[in-house]
Amino acid sequence: MVNRRKLSNGITVVLETMPYLRSAAFGIWVKVGSSNENEKNNGISHIIEHMLFKGTKNRTARQIADDMARIGGDINAYTSKECTSFYAVTLDEHLPIAIEILGDMLNNSLFDEKALEKEKGVILEEIDMYDDSPEDLVHEMLQMKIWDKHPLGYQISGSKKTVKAITRDEILQFMKKYYVSGNMVISVAGNFREEEIVKHLEKNFSAIPEGERQQDCTIPVYHPTLYTKQKDVEQLHLNMAFQSVVADAEEKYTLTILNSVFGGSINSRLFQEIRENRGLTYTIYSYGSSYKKAGLLQVYGAMNPIQLQQVLSNIFNIIEELKTTPLSEDELSMSKEQIKTELIMGNESAKSRMNSNGKSILFKDYITPLDEIINKVNEVTAKEILSFANQYLKKETASLSLVGNLENVDKIKLFS
Repeated sequence: MVNRRKLSNGITVVLETMPYLRSAAFGIWVKVGSSNENEKNNGISHIIEHMLFKGTKNRTARQIADDMARIGGDINAYTSKECTSFYAVTLDEHLPIAIEILGDMLNNSLFDEKALEKEKGVILEEIDMYDDSPEDLVHEMLQMKIWDKHPLGYQISGSKKTVKAITRDEILQFMKKYYVSGNMVISVAGNFREEEIVKHLEKNFSAIPEGERQQDCTIPVYHPTLYTKQKDVEQLHLNMAFQSVVADAEEKYTLTILNSVFGGSINSRLFQEIRENRGLTYTIYSYGSSYKKAGLLQVYGAMNPIQLQQVLSNIFNIIEELKTTPLSEDELSMSKEQIKTELIMGNESAKSRMNSNGKSILFKDYITPLDEIINKVNEVTAKEILSFANQYLKKETASLSLVGNLENVDKIKLFS
């Protein structure tokens, strides 16, 4: 059962009891990420995520880690383009302790100057790590170029220049604006007594300042782009993108099935044709990148550079088939069953329910029941998938990013 409550300061709490479990998951969701930043402070949301683990008035960074280890719990966080999440997973009996630790981090973090400078060094290493990873770089740079100069295109980690320049005062001002009750959701799922846990939440989070939900970023302009970066690696990494639907569009169910057929599973057309039948790549898949104000359908592949033209040609051949020939009943049914299985199995843990509920309330202010989602998936027709493919999978507006050995790649023939 899922219930919604509010703390005295206005923070929305969503609670799902799962009494057949012996575990519980708890998370704080803040509606702020890199899309809320500007060119000067890009990376500040990510720095804040790191710094909340670096010591409070009551605990050192080591004590935070040790206190969670004592209860055998897992504590972590992440920053995305549109939100920041802090969460813990524990045995049900230790949930109050996890709540107190995360409450301490949110309310009492010191943002010590020396710790900040040290953590900036860690983040600079993280930026280098992503730059050394062609698979990450080819994705990040494509989105950056597609949404050129718009915050949705910013890298979550920021750049080395912006990270080095961000000050403690800027961090505190940023938190004052975004880390307020109306801009946060607390999500709890698993085995717990609701009234008892609400009391713990009130005790540990009611001191967070009251404030309103912040506005979403503006709608970005899609810029068809070709990005290339020479890197001395064996494989050439490819990322292709097509403009697609926003996260909460009604067509998202059509996109889900199209993506599954296109490249989202091992029996997908990209995988079966380009890897299995032709042996042109080891890895190739498609995925959706949907946000509040924009969306993309992307294709990733890694290959020997000499195979690029064949891979591109085959991708567009598969797209053309999706645009001209309706899916067979068998292929449509298989994809729907795969998606429904993933949905149901993905909803059977406390952590997955906590995540799903927290994000749903943060971005949509409601939770779509699983049965309703499954019904929506079942209702998608082959005709709707055909129409979607024709509307969005347009070769003339496709964007492409290539990272790797480009010495023998003829750019003129990329889209021929």
